[in-house]
Amino acid sequence: MKTLSSTLEQVQESFDSVRDHLHEFDFALGGNWDYDHGYFDRYLDEGHKVWLRIPFQVVTGRIDGDTEATDAIVEVGTPFVLKHVYNEGLDQEAEAETYGALIDQFQTPLDADADIEDKWVKEATGLLQKVEQAWLQ
Repeated sequence: MKTLSSTLEQVQESFDSVRDHLHEFDFALGGNWDYDHGYFDRYLDEGHKVWLRIPFQVVTGRIDGDTEATDAIVEVGTPFVLKHVYNEGLDQEAEAETYGALIDQFQTPLDADADIEDKWVKEATGLLQKVEQAWLQ
């Protein structure tokens, strides 16, 4: 993981406004959100292994990722780049889960916080600068 300095850090804005602005740059609300915090994620590579992530904390209200509008005000955190190195293919030792009879067929990442090449840091920095410039307009 590599943190990136940003003019967006500590900006407080409505969740809806932040979400809508970041969607213009293909960011999505990451699946690891909760009612009081979360992340907006944007993949940088075709394999979806390198990501620019912008965290946020809810200051007031609460978010619900399934609704179009919320009353939440969020504070933007320090953006960072991360890289996941995955095992390719199906997990040969997958087991059926008790509930829903689903199979967890995907293997655990080989390295959930792999070293990030300078190329990706530069690309993430460039994208972040575009987001910052558009935010100010």
